[in-house]
Amino acid sequence: MDIARLRTLRELSLRQTMAAVAEALRISPSAVSQQIALLEAEAGLPLIERRGRRVRLTQAGQRLVAHAERVISVLEDAKTELAELKQAVAGELRVAAFSSVAAALIPQTMKALERRHPQLSLVLEEMEPVDSLAALRAWQADVALVDDLTVPPSTAEPNIERIPILDDLLYAVLPNAHPLAASAKVAIADLRNERWAMDTAFNTYSDVIIKACQAAGFDPAVNGKCSGFEVVQPLIEQGCSVAILPGLRVGRRSGKFCVRKLTPEIRRKIFVAFRRGERRHPAIAAFLDQLQKCAKAYRADHPAA
Repeated sequence: MDIARLRTLRELSLRQTMAAVAEALRISPSAVSQQIALLEAEAGLPLIERRGRRVRLTQAGQRLVAHAERVISVLEDAKTELAELKQAVAGELRVAAFSSVAAALIPQTMKALERRHPQLSLVLEEMEPVDSLAALRAWQADVALVDDLTVPPSTAEPNIERIPILDDLLYAVLPNAHPLAASAKVAIADLRNERWAMDTAFNTYSDVIIKACQAAGFDPAVNGKCSGFEVVQPLIEQGCSVAILPGLRVGRRSGKFCVRKLTPEIRRKIFVAFRRGERRHPAIAAFLDQLQKCAKAYRADHPAA
């Protein structure tokens, strides 16, 4: 059986729609359907049942996915062992990371690895944490940086390992002339009558902010849906909006705005994730070591984090 088709079926068992699998694997929905149809022809049994837009695996499909997990794991172990035998930190390492942590840690990590291991090529792709994990599962990324706000620990998968590298606080970001600018801390409830700018580049993160506001008893009035801080910042500086943003993002910015601690505190833990057993791979081991060094340096330079 074709390993790519087995991976497609495995991803379908996790994501449950053809469209979601197509997006994760970066192929068309028709290609996903075709791969599943070919796999069913090989198996001689139906592997999926369609229920509206969603797809459910049959008993045969579930059993085949269990076998696929073992097959793929054995293949990855073999690749890791061969890389260990070569003892060479070389080749291409694909890193999936969300924007704020990518900007804070990856350039320094990449540059240090270039100096220490010139045969290793680091390739960064900016992704939302949920998509980063999907890319990791689909072997489209070798490591992924995720956080526990958008990818809770309860969603942990047995085949994925996570190592904590950094804590990041979320802050209220206000115009300099705002009445709360004189306060050391700002309660989310104090912002109930404000207009909000949301960085909607990654929907999962903005959903976290909306839920925090709802927990404080209100729905935020959003007057800015922005794809990045480049637009959020001038909205705040002109007194049009307020925002809640991670320290990793605002800590590197300056302008006509102020940053205040939130009460209650919202803290997120950032992890680096990789497939179980692949920490032995020389390139991944080198990346993890350097990433942790850069995270330690970042904490030393930003003690508030």
